[in-house]
Amino acid sequence: MKKTMLIPAVFALFMSCASTNTASVAVGEEKSKVLKVLGNPVRTLDNNQNGEILVYADQVFSEDGTTSLAGSNYWRYNYVYINTGGKVTATRQEKQNYPPQAIDSVKMEGLNLLTSK
Repeated sequence: MKKTMLIPAVFALFMSCASTNTASVAVGEEKSKVLKVLGNPVRTLDNNQNGEILVYADQVFSEDGTTSLAGSNYWRYNYVYINTGGKVTATRQEKQNYPPQAIDSVKMEGLNLLTSK
């Protein structure tokens, strides 16, 4: 009996500790649902007159010494674009070497990147 109760408890624990990048939100969802599913962002960027960009980031360390295009240690970003009406208009994921504190929305705007749309 105890074993049958332990298995769901362990499963629930693993699901509650899931990374923000394993969960996803769909275009058109409310900002409140995004915050409920993904939690609080590490940064919120002003997207000019278009709303805001919620930035979620996980730092990834490679234990086996292998490298990827972003290096052996990198940041995995999940950008969620929220319009002025409070709805998701787009999402995007990327890997970068710089930490979330280094993201500068003013500089990115002139580069015409997807991140600064």
